Amino acid sequence: MNRRRSRLPAELQRHLVEHFVAGTPARTAADLVGVNRHTATLYFRKLREVIAQKVEDHSPFTGEVEIDESYFGSRKHGKRGRGAPGKVPVFGILKRGGKVYTVLVPNVSRSTLMPIIRDRVRPDSLVYTDGFASYAVLDVSEFQHHRIDHEHTFSDGTGRHGVHINGIENFWSQAKRHLRRYNGIPRAQFPLFLKECEWRFNYGTPKQLRRLLLEWMDLA
Repeated sequence: MNRRRSRLPAELQRHLVEHFVAGTPARTAADLVGVNRHTATLYFRKLREVIAQKVEDHSPFTGEVEIDESYFGSRKHGKRGRGAPGKVPVFGILKRGGKVYTVLVPNVSRSTLMPIIRDRVRPDSLVYTDGFASYAVLDVSEFQHHRIDHEHTFSDGTGRHGVHINGIENFWSQAKRHLRRYNGIPRAQFPLFLKECEWRFNYGTPKQLRRLLLEWMDLA
């Protein structure tokens, strides 16, 4: 998105960017900045579209990598986790000490996840997972696979070569905590909100996020 395509003055755009980075809902940001609520909502969507485009552009992961799947959606009584009705499955790959990559998936079968892993992780990488059956194929793949059995423990050592997926699970927790404030997200818009969470996790402090987003919006 180019700043010249927006009818909003540059100064108002900068204020909206600051509120977006701060996690201010669009309705509240509109009132604080002095623009129409619909205008702020559309601008926040454009920011998410730019973010989604930018965060897709990174090299495959190598070294120590954690992979896991999670389920997003409204909090309802009943079954949770794998197989819960009405939930959106999301697959994630995290480079220890580095970035995370996420993608919505139709299911978490081996045939769905393995092409994503092979596309995003270099051969011979150390891949850490939980004991989910879909990951068993990694035992006879081009990756060095290590599994943690969550029925008995959540980690087997920490730091380098520790068998755990604490990093990716920490990302899931952060993402769900951030998305909860919106009190429901239309499914069609969810991929953009997910990439926003990825961006917030990957690109540093609020000050760094603000500077980066201003550059992407040609507002620096």
